[in-house]
Amino acid sequence: MTDPTPLSTDTSAEEPLSPSAAYADFKARAEFARTPLGQFMERTEFALDDFQIEACSHLQDGEDVLVTAPTGAGKTLIAEFAVELARGEGKRVFYTTPIKALSNQKFNDLAEVHGSENVGLLTGDTSIRRDAPIIVMTTEVLRNMLYNDVSGLSDLGFVVLDEVHYLADRFRGPVWEEVIIHLPDRVQMVSLSATVSNVEEFGAWLREVRGPTTIVSTTHRPVPLVNHVLVGHRMYDLFTHSDSDRIDPALNHATRTHGGPRSKRARATRARFRRPSRTQVVASLAEAAMLPAIMFIFSRNGCDEAVEQYLSTGTDLNSREEKTIVNAALESLRDDLADEDLGILGYHTFREGLLLGVAAHHAGMIPQFKQLVEELFSQGIIKVVFATETLALGINMPARTVVLEKLVKFNGEAHVMITPGEYTQLTGRAGRRGIDRIGHSVVVWHPTIEVSELAALASNRSYALNSAFGPTYNMTANLLSRMSSDEAAKVLETSFAQFQADKAVVGLARKVRKNEATIEAYEKSMHCDRGDFSEYAGLRRAISDTQKQETRTKSRNRQRDIVESLTALKIGDVVTMPAKRVGGRAVIISPMSSKDGVSRLPTVLTEQGKVWHLRPHEVTEPVASQGRVRVPKKFNHRQAGDRRQLLSILEAAVADGRVDAEAHWESTREHQGESTTVAELQAQMRAHPCHDCPDRELHARWANRADKLIRENDSLIARIEGRTTSIALVFDRVQDVLRGLGFDPEHSTMLRRIYGERDLLVALTIRAGLWDRLNEPELAAFASIFVFQSRRDTLTAHRAPSADLKAVCDESETIWRRLFHLEEQHALTTTDEPDRGLIRPMYRWTEGKTLSESLRGSDIAAGDFVRWAKQSLDLLGQVAEVIDAETAVRVRRTIEAIRRGVVADS
Repeated sequence: MTDPTPLSTDTSAEEPLSPSAAYADFKARAEFARTPLGQFMERTEFALDDFQIEACSHLQDGEDVLVTAPTGAGKTLIAEFAVELARGEGKRVFYTTPIKALSNQKFNDLAEVHGSENVGLLTGDTSIRRDAPIIVMTTEVLRNMLYNDVSGLSDLGFVVLDEVHYLADRFRGPVWEEVIIHLPDRVQMVSLSATVSNVEEFGAWLREVRGPTTIVSTTHRPVPLVNHVLVGHRMYDLFTHSDSDRIDPALNHATRTHGGPRSKRARATRARFRRPSRTQVVASLAEAAMLPAIMFIFSRNGCDEAVEQYLSTGTDLNSREEKTIVNAALESLRDDLADEDLGILGYHTFREGLLLGVAAHHAGMIPQFKQLVEELFSQGIIKVVFATETLALGINMPARTVVLEKLVKFNGEAHVMITPGEYTQLTGRAGRRGIDRIGHSVVVWHPTIEVSELAALASNRSYALNSAFGPTYNMTANLLSRMSSDEAAKVLETSFAQFQADKAVVGLARKVRKNEATIEAYEKSMHCDRGDFSEYAGLRRAISDTQKQETRTKSRNRQRDIVESLTALKIGDVVTMPAKRVGGRAVIISPMSSKDGVSRLPTVLTEQGKVWHLRPHEVTEPVASQGRVRVPKKFNHRQAGDRRQLLSILEAAVADGRVDAEAHWESTREHQGESTTVAELQAQMRAHPCHDCPDRELHARWANRADKLIRENDSLIARIEGRTTSIALVFDRVQDVLRGLGFDPEHSTMLRRIYGERDLLVALTIRAGLWDRLNEPELAAFASIFVFQSRRDTLTAHRAPSADLKAVCDESETIWRRLFHLEEQHALTTTDEPDRGLIRPMYRWTEGKTLSESLRGSDIAAGDFVRWAKQSLDLLGQVAEVIDAETAVRVRRTIEAIRRGVVADS
């Protein structure tokens, strides 16, 4: 390793050097100054920290490095040195990032330093100067190149894996491991990660699969962080200044006074306590000279509401000169936006906020808005950004202060406490290097927050990195195209997931032995003199499990039938509603509709002359049309005369037999009552000798406890048995599914080129010829069902804009059901069902409609639409490479039709 000793300049405490030693020191410094690292350090704006010097020295000596450091510590400087080394050696360098926004930022940064002609960008849907010596790309693109474009790697010298801790991400993590496993050994790898607690474990795996790798870790922040808690309108330090782990007594006293979780008077005091409003929080920060700030709000709507709330105060944080800069930036942005789209984009509120110095930042905003917020915030012109946690993912937006409005967020399934790793990631934005002496994190306190829990979050600066790796269909197809199944299994067993699995067996076995002892004690307690109580308990369990499953199935099918029946109703249909509020028949005067993502059920006029807006909880059964009557033109349900006229028409239709009172909804699904299985099990249970035991329920309680532990142990034992070959077992099951669907290695060319969470489903629809039957708008809409994920379950039926599109969507769902059942049979994670939530907006957009027209009637935010449109573009690009030549022409025309306006400009 290059000796960094010559870099030391602090000689104040040293004895004067002898002439010969001074000459040697001078010569060493001169030699170091001629090295790539010495020349690089001469050009850097800041003096390098020790960890940066160490990592760069190892890179200069030809080694791989793994660097873990807090957010804002300067990890990217090491990546910049790797770029310098590659340029000096005449080699190419790939700079990979986990998200497109970060790729765009790095592309601009590197182009500014090295010249735009030397920097390219590859992000799936974007390709700029792909032959440039420096390429910024998403990790997925590099993975695809490793499988399909090895020739493009011949002169590759360095790969930077920025934010490599992403390999723990459930959806994107496996891609990182694929890259690390398949990257040629001759390529130097620079892995940059947030601080993780198991860095030695991760480094040991890297050495195993990559060879010599040096770990360089630091927990030091260049700008120290001070943690605060805002209680009411007063700011307190979380820890004492003399002891960074001891909670400040003044804070403890303040929270007890306001009714903390363990206060005796908590209920009454908490009822009186009011969390300060967002505008009051900003005022407190401004008063304490703690702006600019990022306030994390775990809700998009919350971020937008915060801007609205601030605008209502009229408080202005910007000078006249700053407003001039904002107006100039807005004028440039305004040129790229269509007038008719300004409303749906929320442009006017966005503009007012920027002028006053505040803005929102979340995934629902179009990229152009977010980029402008990032630029103006970095310039110090925006003083407060209300953001969701996505801003913390690598985007360069340091602030003096970071505020956490709450410590609980929705993770997609439940509201949970943020983890220490998330707290570290979020607060890592606090403190601007070279500007702030210290950074500040502020938690807005509420009586539900236990100060000790907050202290634990703040003092725990790391989290464990756990692999999310598993063989996918695409990965399997690519591996089998290059090697035998046994060889591919050996490659997969080199994954970090397998490395961690093998180490975990000892701990799992210890837990099994402990559980077995407890189970034995429970079984003694549940002993019954009348018979085998474990057998009796098994019957009770089987009854309960079967009933729950049947109830879930019935509920799901009934819900779908209700939606379909309501969707089928048109104005003038006569129905009888299964609800107490309506007696007799009713006429549909407004059909089911969807606006802003909220489904509005039909409106009816009852026989009693009442207008009733149906609500979801009131419609408990499917509704069938019993006939139809003519609703007069210009019918206004608010006019009594119009209502009487329609009731007369209804009465006449009933009298002459045009309304069938016996009509009922015909479901396409099978509806079953309680199965014979349950009845048989119940008969066996009643006949069992333990059923009449007087201590039956006491025994049952012990049996339930034993059963819970037995199930846990069965799971642990299964994990132990599969640990040594866990990845290989999944690989075998994936192969079984592929073989069951006719995808052997010789026929998997198409699957090898399709990447995504529904990769096999897309390949099956291509093989079935579904894409060949569609025109351009239909192709765009069809592509969207394989990338779109609805943010919430809604009672909405998404009608296809054309018969052909509806037919292929229906057929794709049939194909998906077959795939789903196969995956369940082989105990694999199931593929998500195609999601039609974007088909109408994508169809309209590809037809040439404006953004406002495209999104009308949906709950899809403009930023989300752009993101899903770009993902649809990515998929269409993949499809164009593997589909029939004639269809490929239409697919490429579809791509051009989508890539316009806000989608192209992003």
